[in-house]
Amino acid sequence: MKLSVLVDNNTLIDRYFQGEPGVSYLIESEEAKILFDVGYSDLFLRNARSMDLDLMDVDYIALSHGHLDHTWGLEPLLRMHTEAAFEGRQPKRPSLVAHPHALLPRFIEGLGQIGLSIDPKRLEGAMDIHLTTGPVWLTDKLVFLGQIPVTNDFEPRRVLGKLAIEGGLIDDRLLDDTALAYRGEGGIVIITGCSHSGICNIADYARQICNEDRVVDIIGGLHLLSPSPDLLAKTASHLRELRLDALFACHCTDLESKIALAGSVPLREVGVGLSLVYR
Repeated sequence: MKLSVLVDNNTLIDRYFQGEPGVSYLIESEEAKILFDVGYSDLFLRNARSMDLDLMDVDYIALSHGHLDHTWGLEPLLRMHTEAAFEGRQPKRPSLVAHPHALLPRFIEGLGQIGLSIDPKRLEGAMDIHLTTGPVWLTDKLVFLGQIPVTNDFEPRRVLGKLAIEGGLIDDRLLDDTALAYRGEGGIVIITGCSHSGICNIADYARQICNEDRVVDIIGGLHLLSPSPDLLAKTASHLRELRLDALFACHCTDLESKIALAGSVPLREVGVGLSLVYR
């Protein structure tokens, strides 16, 4: 499996790509091509072109959750499909895999709508929609984890804005926040978007679903933004116990948290242009 970082807040040194506050990864294996999140704009398309990566034959689009910095790239993706059709090039029809809440409107007071920017019905014309709360194996080795259970008391589900469901608005506890897990030869690689569900909750659930205790690497946002000292200390302790080979903490992980985690796990640099290969 090869993972290429198309969007992150940062770019690698001396790699002339662009970054934005968002996430997008291209995952390529012999069985399938998966786009995990699509960032905030068309940047993932532009960076992919610069990396000579083709997004016309993607098999799956998996969404970590429904926030704007992970989903707003869907609109430019649809435009790319339409423009390609005008030029006589037919893109592959992908399957979109997400939690049912990922496509619902969501709001934060003072910011307005921070969820999906387009009507989900528009997506149905270009892709097959698969909404699920349970895990879905995208390949023999790569699984979309679905709704993450809370197993650690230091990582409870916190309210962030409101979610629009049939009948009105409810507190948004981000039940849709999820991750991918790759079951490789040496153990599990966990790929996250924001980890609103808690990176330790995610890691524990990935081990359960994959029936594998060893976690090799974690890459993605950890949603550690000015965390409490207690949360940071317990997260570092839990990750230390996993004996990771590498932690590629990015996107929504602040500098203080990275410095603290670096004392417990092998922290590695990550940014647009990074490619990782796993067997």
